[in-house]
Amino acid sequence: MSHQGEILQEAIKNSGISITRIVEELGITRPTIYRKFKEETLDYGFVKKVGDVISHDFSQDFTVDHQATLPFTSYAVTQPVTHQPERSVTHRTTPVAVTDSDPTKQLLALQQKYIALLEAYNELLLKVYGPK
Repeated sequence: MSHQGEILQEAIKNSGISITRIVEELGITRPTIYRKFKEETLDYGFVKKVGDVISHDFSQDFTVDHQATLPFTSYAVTQPVTHQPERSVTHRTTPVAVTDSDPTKQLLALQQKYIALLEAYNELLLKVYGPK
């Protein structure tokens, strides 16, 4: 079974659009896109951008079988976390989605929740540790 990078490569090949044009429109280098072709899982945003360039909808190409779980990596905290009262945490509320029996809609809803959680986490990290 093909992995996501191979599916992306095949779709680009079938589109007839040159790699040069694609990398120029995406603002990346040729080696970057060739590395993407070797990856088993790809970022949704990247695939969407490529799909926009080549006018291809990848939603039917990347089925549940092509999705992989991301390994969670824990990092050791090198600096102690100190309480800084002048910084407040913005609490975000995510609207509760209506339960849908369509797995694709469920997956998209979970993806939106995950992205919102990551954004909140990044915001918290910036407030705690500040910009680099």
